[in-house]
Amino acid sequence: MDGASDIAAQQKTGGQAVFGARRFGAVNWLGLWTLYVKEVRRFLKVITQTVIAPVVSTLLFLVVFTQAFGASRPTVADVPFVEFLAPGLMMMAVLTNAFANSSSSILIGKVQGAIVDVLMPPLSAAELTVAFVAGAATRGLLVGFITGVTAAGFMAATGAEMRIEALWPIVYFSLAAAVIFAMLGVIGGVWAEKFDNLAAVTNFVITPLTFLSGTFYSIERLPDPFRLASQFNPVFYFIDGFRSGFTGVAESNLLIGVSMSLALMTGLAAWCYFLFRSGYNLKD
Repeated sequence: MDGASDIAAQQKTGGQAVFGARRFGAVNWLGLWTLYVKEVRRFLKVITQTVIAPVVSTLLFLVVFTQAFGASRPTVADVPFVEFLAPGLMMMAVLTNAFANSSSSILIGKVQGAIVDVLMPPLSAAELTVAFVAGAATRGLLVGFITGVTAAGFMAATGAEMRIEALWPIVYFSLAAAVIFAMLGVIGGVWAEKFDNLAAVTNFVITPLTFLSGTFYSIERLPDPFRLASQFNPVFYFIDGFRSGFTGVAESNLLIGVSMSLALMTGLAAWCYFLFRSGYNLKD
């Protein structure tokens, strides 16, 4: 089959189908890696906006809350307030930036008409999903890590200490949360047809989930209806599990958080795969 007919055939299938056996084998590792690097370079080119600004905003939360309320709230769940707050802010930075990266990348590609450059290469729906999610998770984890390092310096200057009581909850819940919100960003970016749609998802779904999840407070202080509602918020389990790695104190059963996160990752991965496979809102 000549080159022109190859291109025409791929246009009909959104670039997902390849006739015969792929020359790349079961996985197009080079293509997957290239798309991942493209996603990382995309946010690094505007690092002031995508990394430095979120870090500064998160640290402002830490400074304002600890200086304004630290004296009146010396401990939360038997943990000094600043030590309780810092991990929650780190996780919030991971979540919001992972979502923002994948959602904005896909939506901008659609608006500018550049999404075809992603759909035309011989990348399967699974490879597209992995590359976009990995790129977004990288940004979220990078922002979270830098926030943690700078927060630790601020805490040391104020006489507090950021300790690590258990490493596995920190690693697992940060990775799981970054991947889950990167997948949500893929879904949001594919669904949205304009920036107003994406802003609505951010303002009415992502922000409430992160702010009403125990980032700034212990859910044990909430009255019963709100405490029960918090236990159905998956972000609460991400933040609580992640925080327990630093403080050694958990308000929830970590096994529930692990099980719930695995179920979410499986379901969202299937959803992302279906969107790329079907070409929903991408091929028009």
